[in-house]
Amino acid sequence: MNLRFGYGTNGFANHRLGDALSVLADLGYDGVALTLDHHHLDPYAPGLARRVSGLATRLMELGLSVVIETGARYLLDPRRKHAPTLLHDEREVRLDFLLRAVSIAADLGAEAVSCWSGVRPPAVDPQLAWDRLVDGCARLTEAASKAGVPVGFEPEPGMFVQDLAGWRTLHRALGMPRAFGLTLDLGHCRCLEPEPVADCVVAAAPWLVNVQIEDMRRGVHEHLEFGEGEIEFPPVLRALADTGYRGLVGVELPRHSHAAPDVARRSLSFLRAAAGQSGGAADRAPAQGQRAPGQRRPAGAVPAPDVLRAALAAVDDGGWLDEALRRVAADPSVISRLFPAAARRCGRGEILPGWTADEAARAVLLATLPAERAVAHARELYRHGDAAEKRAVLRALPLLPIGPSAVELLHDAIRTNDTRLVAAALGPYAAHLDAAAWRQAVVKCVFMGIPLTCVDDLDHRADSELAAMLAGVADERHAAGRELPDDAAALLARLKAEKGI
Repeated sequence: MNLRFGYGTNGFANHRLGDALSVLADLGYDGVALTLDHHHLDPYAPGLARRVSGLATRLMELGLSVVIETGARYLLDPRRKHAPTLLHDEREVRLDFLLRAVSIAADLGAEAVSCWSGVRPPAVDPQLAWDRLVDGCARLTEAASKAGVPVGFEPEPGMFVQDLAGWRTLHRALGMPRAFGLTLDLGHCRCLEPEPVADCVVAAAPWLVNVQIEDMRRGVHEHLEFGEGEIEFPPVLRALADTGYRGLVGVELPRHSHAAPDVARRSLSFLRAAAGQSGGAADRAPAQGQRAPGQRRPAGAVPAPDVLRAALAAVDDGGWLDEALRRVAADPSVISRLFPAAARRCGRGEILPGWTADEAARAVLLATLPAERAVAHARELYRHGDAAEKRAVLRALPLLPIGPSAVELLHDAIRTNDTRLVAAALGPYAAHLDAAAWRQAVVKCVFMGIPLTCVDDLDHRADSELAAMLAGVADERHAAGRELPDDAAALLARLKAEKGI
């Protein structure tokens, strides 16, 4: 079973976020469910854009996917747990938070934003609460759709919408939009759903965008370590795999922060055994396209389209890619409709080192275009795409027979403050950047904290002028009591030795 396991940062409440991410990456997790909170990427603290950019870089370094969770207990009100919700009189506060979460998710390339209804306040009439919930979810879904991030609404025991039947009713009330998906907590299924957990997975499969997992007992809403409850996990995980679910399966143990590293280690060992994935974090050999524990995402040469297509075979939704390629070959203009759909149809999971399924599918689609149409379509898709689509265009450029004719897209990406776009712009197609623009882009990486491993052909292109620029940055930072990042300092030291500076 080729499932991807994550862990919720709400189970690392006593750790700094950076430390929690490092622990989880070293254990071998594929991603994290990040709960926005006071101590973990507070969306209301100063410098949010800078902090999000730095986190995006760190996630990329560690090879971790991410889902954004919005269940912080006292972030919005220090006296009332989870308040206000979309049901309260002050519901605009919650909606503002959820919209911030969507923006953060888009900037991080998150797989989903997860949320729930909350508990109905006693003073709020049930019909008014329902109307408020539908309105709030509609506004959230509209924003999420524009940002290219699916909403995963979670039924939660004891809340206004607490089960799958309630989610279905809400989904219908919203007009069944594609961007409004389902977060399924498998423990909650055992707690209160009438059907077996595996049957719940099968029934929910068409709308799943996020899965949470822990053990639980019938009728008791208590998140337990695996083996302490009543769930038989092998058939449940098999159901997830057989339905084609490709998102994260995130361990949800928010009351276990006191022993987080040990609990996370035990949890991953249990899940791998239940899924038939032999070995632990230290000795498990990664399958093709999976990251070994502690392995960082590499930059460098772009895989050939046939390699990407072969890797996509395991996640292609019912032959969607083959049909999409046939349609693009017959009519290149349809790529404008198929390109955005790649994430929904192929998922966002990593299928090759450094390549997610949606990026790979988009690159293959672009590579199918005839040479005379490739530049125009690449420009159009970049101009109108969200951040993930723009990045996919940039990464696909080396596969297109277009020479330097799309270099203006690199200039545009480098002018942004999006670490993912800047990093993608410095891949192999950056060979078409002139020396001055390339040096400026490398220095911008240093300023933004982007690892220089993203810079293709760095050792060959780095010259004395780049060394002089880095030396100037080093002097400025030294005067301010700061140092260059380690990779930039090492590059400068090497250039000084080689160039005699």
